[in-house]
Amino acid sequence: MREALFIKQNTEKWKAYETNKPTDPDELAAAFIAITDDLAYAKTFFPQSNTTKYLNGLASTFHQDIYKNQKEKSNRFAAFWRYELPLLFFQHRRQLLYSLIFFAVFTCMGVLSAKYDNHFVRLILGDDYVNMTNDNIAKGDPFGVYKSSSSGLMFLQIAINNVYVELRFFVMGLFFSVGSLYASLMNGVMLGSFQYYFFSKGLGIQSILVIWIHGTLEMSSFIVAGGAGLVLGNSLLFPKTYTRLQSLKKGALEGLKITVGLIPIILLAAFFESFVTRHTEMPVWLGIIILASSLLFMIWYVILYPAKLNKNLNYINTDH
Repeated sequence: MREALFIKQNTEKWKAYETNKPTDPDELAAAFIAITDDLAYAKTFFPQSNTTKYLNGLASTFHQDIYKNQKEKSNRFAAFWRYELPLLFFQHRRQLLYSLIFFAVFTCMGVLSAKYDNHFVRLILGDDYVNMTNDNIAKGDPFGVYKSSSSGLMFLQIAINNVYVELRFFVMGLFFSVGSLYASLMNGVMLGSFQYYFFSKGLGIQSILVIWIHGTLEMSSFIVAGGAGLVLGNSLLFPKTYTRLQSLKKGALEGLKITVGLIPIILLAAFFESFVTRHTEMPVWLGIIILASSLLFMIWYVILYPAKLNKNLNYINTDH
């Protein structure tokens, strides 16, 4: 994007920030994040321009208001998850929705394939896993796999593996978005066949109440990571008013922020899988509370809260 077009697109917003600075802490922080995003772009593409100097000064005044009498490092760290990451969720909500739809379709494909092909579950999950689970079912402990090693070691292994899977969802987006859809296909088909396997054994509801204690956060994080991959791939495919390189840099940065921001949720899912899911004897109501709380948290943090933040930001731009 040329500097003149960049200025034209944002002048009114900057003037509104400058002349009617928000007093509400949430609105002030949201405005600060928007300004620093513009400043980062200006520093990248017009580093010596007056636009960069102007935005730097504007950001400084907001920074002083937000961080005065506060500890800077801890607040900047918290501001990322409180404001910046949710606003990225809203900005790229279409990519997140597409990722969810594709993942749901691929999961249904896994269910149908497992239903109509007796060998499909073994093909996807492997003979060793299926034989082991059949043995556990025969012994009356169908989810014994979650008790097969110590909690600490299991947490370490699962956390490393799931962060790797999440990063792969994102990085594969570089292959024109098709790579992220391929990762979604692999994981969705595996989930569908895995879930069908337990339903075919008469353990469907029980499997949901046990496995989705950790699976809710885990799978939803993978879906969001798939959306981050689409942000990356689409930035290469559809640069709009940017040059292709500028668009790719922007998409890579925003997709990476989304991916990194999900890591605490991935770690929490690994904690549940290692320390909580193994307690299959726990009361049903407790499992339901954990599962429902995880689902509601993801809906709130990825959909509802970002929409509220964006609404507040629009209010600053239009009414002040």
